Amino acid sequence: MRTQTAIIGAGPAGLLLGQLLHAAGIDAVILERRSQAHVLSRIRAGVLEPGAVAALRQAGAGARLDAEGLRHDGFSIASDGRALRIDLAALTGRAVTVYGQTEVTRDLMAARAAAGLPTIYDAEDVTIADFDSDAPRVTWREGGRTRDLVCAAIAGCDGFHGVCRQSVPAGAIETFERVYPFGWLGLLCDAPPCAEELIYARHARGFALCSMRSPTRSRYYVQVAADERAEAWSDARFFDELRRRLPEAAAAAVTVAPALEKSIAPLRSFVAEPMRFGRLFLAGDAAHIVPPTGAKGLNLAASDVVYLAEALAEHFIEGSPAGLDAYSARALARVWKAERFSWWMTALTHRFEGDPFGERLQQAELDWLSGSAAAQAALAENYVGLPY
Repeated sequence: MRTQTAIIGAGPAGLLLGQLLHAAGIDAVILERRSQAHVLSRIRAGVLEPGAVAALRQAGAGARLDAEGLRHDGFSIASDGRALRIDLAALTGRAVTVYGQTEVTRDLMAARAAAGLPTIYDAEDVTIADFDSDAPRVTWREGGRTRDLVCAAIAGCDGFHGVCRQSVPAGAIETFERVYPFGWLGLLCDAPPCAEELIYARHARGFALCSMRSPTRSRYYVQVAADERAEAWSDARFFDELRRRLPEAAAAAVTVAPALEKSIAPLRSFVAEPMRFGRLFLAGDAAHIVPPTGAKGLNLAASDVVYLAEALAEHFIEGSPAGLDAYSARALARVWKAERFSWWMTALTHRFEGDPFGERLQQAELDWLSGSAAAQAALAENYVGLPY
C-alpha cells in the first residue's frame, strides 16, 4: 500500500488530522491498534477552546457540536466556601464550549466514514521504520497477514504509550516530566449539573471539580492519593466527599445518581522535544501530557494537528519544506505555555500534603486574583486558549 501520510492512532488527534488533510486534498491512512468500540469507550476531556471548535468545523465535524455544545462564558474558583467567577466573555471576548471528547471522536469517525476514507482498526504489532528517509514505512498484522504501507510522512498520534515516540532513538529525544502525588477520581452520571458553569474547588480535604457533558449528564472529580483505587469508592462515598469540598449552595444542588463510569486519572506533566524526527511528526499525547486542570490536553492536540496539517499541505501542495521544518518549534512554543498554565492551576487549587508554606502561597494567590482585574484577565486569556 502507498499513501502520502500514515497516521498512527485513531483518537481525536489522528482523526482530526485525517479530516484536515482530506479537506486539503492530501491522502492519509489511519491505523489504530484498538477496536473502534474501545476508542469510543474512553472517557476524557469536555472543554473546548475556540481554536479547537474552529478546527472541528473546518474538518467537517462541527454540526452536532454547534447544535449540542454548551457555550460557557465563565467558570468559578471556590475556596473557603466562597466562589470567584472568572468572566471569560467580558475579559477576553471569547468563550469555551463544553462538549465531551467521546462525542468529538464519534463526530470525526462519522465524517471520515461518510467520506469513505480508510481507517484500519485492530492493527496488531504496528511498527514504523525508515522515517529518517524520504520513504518511511509502517508495518502491522491484520487478519493473520503482515501488511506494509509506504508513505512520505508519519504522524504519531498514538498517545503517551504509543509506538511512535518509543521508536525514536534515545539520543535524539529529550523528555521533561513532573509527576504529582495525587490523581483525580472521576464519576460520570446521568443527572443535571449542580451549576450552569464549571466550579474548581480548593478545600482543606483536597481539590474538587464540578463539570458536565450535557444539561442532563454530570462529570465530577475529587482529588485522591496516587495509590487510591476507584473500586474502593462507592457512589455514596464519592458524593459525600464531593459535597464536603464544595460551597454550600453547590453542594446542596448536587444530584446523586448511579455512576455510569468511575476511574482515577493520575496527574503528570510531560513534554518530549523535539516533535519531529525526519519524516516522523509527533502530535498530542504522544508528545506531551498536561494535568487536566485547565482542560488543555485535547486542546493542545488540536493545535498540534492544525500546525501539522498546514505544514503537510505546504509540503505536498506547494513543495516547500518550511512548514515541516518549523513544526516542532511552533508547536512546542504553545505546548510549554499550556504546561505552565496547567501547572499553575494545579498548584493553585490542589492540596499538597505537608506543605503549609504552599498553602499560604495559595491563599495569597487567590486573594490577589480576587482583587485584580489584570490577574483575572491573564487567567481568562489562558483558559480560553492562546492564539494559534
